[in-house]
Amino acid sequence: MTRITPWLGALALAGASALAAPPTDLPYTFKSVAIVGGGFVDGIAFHPTVPGLAYARTDMGGAYRRDTATGPWQPLLDHLPLADVNLMGVESLAVDPNNPDAIYLACGTYTAATVPNGAVLRSRDRGRSWQRTDLPFKLGGNEGGRGNGERLAVDPNDGRVLYLASRTAGLWRSTDAARTFQRVDSFPDAAWRREASDGPPPSWGGSDGKATINFLLFDPSSGTRGQPSRTIYAGVSVIGRPSLWRSLDAGASWQPLPGGPERHRPMRAALASDGQLYIAYASEPGPHRMTDGSVWRLDPATRTWTDITPARPSAAQPFGYATVVVDPTQPRRLLASTAGRARGDELFRSTDGGATWAALFTTARFDASAAPYVADTHLHWLYDVKINPANPDHALFTTGYGGWETLDLTAADRGQPTHWRVMSGGIEETVALALHSPTKGVPLVTAIGDYSGFVHTDLDHPAAGNPKPPFFGNTHDVTGAALAPEVIVRIGHARDGGKNLGYSLDGGTSWREPATVPPGPLPGDGFIAVSADGRAWVWTPKGGTPHVTHDRGDTWQAVTGLPAGTRVIADPAEPQRFHAMALFDGQLFSSTDGGLHFTAEPLTLPDGPVRDLQAGSHNRSNRGDDRGGQDRLYATPGRHGELWVAAFHGLYRRTAAGGAGFQRLPGVSEIHAFGFGRAAPGAADPALYLVGTVSGRYGLFRSTDAGGSWQRINDDAHQWGLILQVSGDPKVFGRVYVGTHGRGVLYGDPQSQRPVKVD
Repeated sequence: MTRITPWLGALALAGASALAAPPTDLPYTFKSVAIVGGGFVDGIAFHPTVPGLAYARTDMGGAYRRDTATGPWQPLLDHLPLADVNLMGVESLAVDPNNPDAIYLACGTYTAATVPNGAVLRSRDRGRSWQRTDLPFKLGGNEGGRGNGERLAVDPNDGRVLYLASRTAGLWRSTDAARTFQRVDSFPDAAWRREASDGPPPSWGGSDGKATINFLLFDPSSGTRGQPSRTIYAGVSVIGRPSLWRSLDAGASWQPLPGGPERHRPMRAALASDGQLYIAYASEPGPHRMTDGSVWRLDPATRTWTDITPARPSAAQPFGYATVVVDPTQPRRLLASTAGRARGDELFRSTDGGATWAALFTTARFDASAAPYVADTHLHWLYDVKINPANPDHALFTTGYGGWETLDLTAADRGQPTHWRVMSGGIEETVALALHSPTKGVPLVTAIGDYSGFVHTDLDHPAAGNPKPPFFGNTHDVTGAALAPEVIVRIGHARDGGKNLGYSLDGGTSWREPATVPPGPLPGDGFIAVSADGRAWVWTPKGGTPHVTHDRGDTWQAVTGLPAGTRVIADPAEPQRFHAMALFDGQLFSSTDGGLHFTAEPLTLPDGPVRDLQAGSHNRSNRGDDRGGQDRLYATPGRHGELWVAAFHGLYRRTAAGGAGFQRLPGVSEIHAFGFGRAAPGAADPALYLVGTVSGRYGLFRSTDAGGSWQRINDDAHQWGLILQVSGDPKVFGRVYVGTHGRGVLYGDPQSQRPVKVD
């Protein structure tokens, strides 16, 4: 993300910063709140010579390394700051077969015009440190076709040579181990340029994966050690024209390989040690629903193509094929996965080069105990499958929520069931949309994208499953009653026809749906506020009219006096009082009748009104990500009417309702997330937590004196790209929860302090 200075008088900004002492550093230890997975792992690579060493890429949550065959995955890109959040989407990865310490990542999340160019990150110590090569084009790690690949490849005969297939700029090559890249002009633009058969490009300005070079393969047998391989294959995601190209002279020239299928697009390919090339095809690049597909084998020596499709898609059951892989120890043992099958995808096994196949999942056993929530979601997005080169019984496949692995793959060859377990331990890729730490009870309740959210009774072990009923996809907001912490309410996108609101009266142990919801269309996006005593709930659908209930959803009334879409918060000390703000309209609102009616007053900030500047793409604007905690109103825990405005450009406080106006706190010039935690021993004010810029320094900060001074509590190795939410724990001084965009939820404690829970 490009940092853009918000509209405000430069003198006001400079003056506010000048009065603040520079923040000091307070070392914290951070750990992941265990969810396990929660996002699309779209690529895996084993190193061929080091048993157990493997890497995984994700579409928006960085990359990971595994040091043992079934051990936890270690995050590799936590050092990326907000300015480099675009690099958290990993388009492709590649290992050097002859150097187990080398790993390469092609990073860039989107190809939209407003997004920075991509970069290749290279490491010589297995991802413990990185060097960066900026590219003159963009990459699409979270765009269509992101499960295809790999688009980045290292020459197995000459580790100095890498090829990179771009989405919009053709084929590129490095001859100095990714320090520089040059365009391969010999690869014809006509091979990948978009044509009418590909349809119009997406209206949102990015890439749908069509008309892109989407995989590269070297033939190791075509070269000698220290000299570039002469034979290279390139797949292109097109239909109605050649989609497989080959060079026989180390990339100096390229020719299409005729005779292959042109009704489908190539997705992934595998070159067996006996020279046979296997390719998976589908009607769309994925990862969403598709209509058709196939699997083919090519004998490059004779240019003979053979259709070896395991099962035929049909109008009644449309699907494609995502990948086909070869057992590195036996070239005729294959696995092929379907893509976009409505009732769950399938994995097929062949031991005779594709002449016959057996479906594995019809008899397979799945153990979801390491991530219980995945049992509620069918198998999908199996866009990469790998067999461990050191153990033919060990195979992994990816999913939209992480992945699975087996240690008895060859049992299928004896007609026995295979056993699978969640392989994603250590991978945390959720997007935190809201965090709620109750004043009593469980440590944390999360609202996350795609996979609902969780009641975390133990931060180090995954929850027993999703809260339900109702069963949500996205949970957009969750909150509770300050004086009745057993009351928790959440809103989101319900699956299977449920309502878009759920509530708990026992601190998250059990959940219920309301009898009714407000009339009209009710998107799951929006905000929920719960009065201090838990009796009044104000629900603001995104862009819609706020409604209030005083009987747990038996009846609802439209709120009067508020603009549509206005976020409401409860006063934490007075049950009948609610507050709201329209920052860009310069208005503050309050209700004293349990949220039925609101009255307006001017919102006067000491440095003038705030102007709403132009929004960008992917929830971004020049005022941050609109899912973050900036440009919002907050209320001090335990105090009546004490309000904070955490504006993108600064922090403001009003100490008493109806009293003095808002005062700007010095030093804070940018905010992305804001929250409260338990007060320090002997302190009068709750701890403040802030993600943003203080005295010119970006980071995660804590204040124990109401913003008079700040301490940075993260370091440059722990920045996690984009942080959307932050909250302290009202029960444990010093405990902080950090909700990221693609790196899950983390919790931190001071290294010098042993956490003490106070009931």
